Amino acid sequence: MSAPFAQGPSDPTVQPVPASVIEQVDAADTTLSNPKRAVVALGANLGNRLETLQGAIDALEDTPGVRVKGVSPVYETEPWGVAPDSQPSYFNAVVVLKTTLPPSSLLERAHAVEEAFHRVRDERWGPRTLDVDIVAYAEVVSEDPHLTLPHPRAHERAFVLAPWLDVDPEAALPGRGRVADLLAAVTRDGVAPRADLELQLPE
Repeated sequence: MSAPFAQGPSDPTVQPVPASVIEQVDAADTTLSNPKRAVVALGANLGNRLETLQGAIDALEDTPGVRVKGVSPVYETEPWGVAPDSQPSYFNAVVVLKTTLPPSSLLERAHAVEEAFHRVRDERWGPRTLDVDIVAYAEVVSEDPHLTLPHPRAHERAFVLAPWLDVDPEAALPGRGRVADLLAAVTRDGVAPRADLELQLPE
């Protein structure tokens, strides 16, 4: 029988993780045989953006062969490639996964999650309810036109690099180097952390 939690007000961020929770996480991981680490970037600039990002995270967790292991803070980002104030700003986040799905199947799932939130691909740089992009998959470097790995523009996008560094300070982009170094080389203009917003790691 596990020990009861301490009584009284407490800051959950400094509480040790109960052994029972660690056991549950470890037990869940045993359902994944030889999982690979994948990094997925999320973005939304239409509708309830925070709710959409959380829904995407939950949908990924509900995917057989996928476990969400880390969720970044939320960033607010000015849209790329369009006139100022012509679109709402984006909310962006990065999710770290463990998965037994091959990259092609993970891409299919990413597209299915987008479609569940009524993503429409009608114009480049257009507004969208949800973007789900595979940034990296293990150490894979591939020029496959259906899924280039790592993402061909991730190394120059602060709205990907900043939240990724937050969730994994030791992260590296295959073929490009450390995320911390890549982020230091690009501008953060128009990319702002939203400390007042939070996404939840699925239980």
